[in-house]
Amino acid sequence: MHTVTAPRAAARSAVPVMATPSAAPVESTDTALDGGIDKPWLTVVWDDPVNLMSYVTFVFQRVFGYSREKAHELMLKVHNEGRAVVSSGGRDKVENDVRKLQEAGLWATMQREL
Repeated sequence: MHTVTAPRAAARSAVPVMATPSAAPVESTDTALDGGIDKPWLTVVWDDPVNLMSYVTFVFQRVFGYSREKAHELMLKVHNEGRAVVSSGGRDKVENDVRKLQEAGLWATMQREL
């Protein structure tokens, strides 16, 4: 059996050794970190150069059951401000909302309420 050893100079390298990050981020459930407030998740839709405004309004009506007026108001917010929060709630609900919006071709993400 042949053993290969690194030269001593390499062992004293200035490159720090870092631990390998875990595969998935771990969320803290410690309420002391967030002041005991359970912050909801938000569904954010971003403006894109592809979808027509009428289509975005239609998707909001279909996915969330919003009235035409409410859906149109949210679409205008996306168009004019570059983004709009279109739903909120628990993580599972918001993940599902984001998935539906993305399947419809909209640019949607989720984030924790600030």
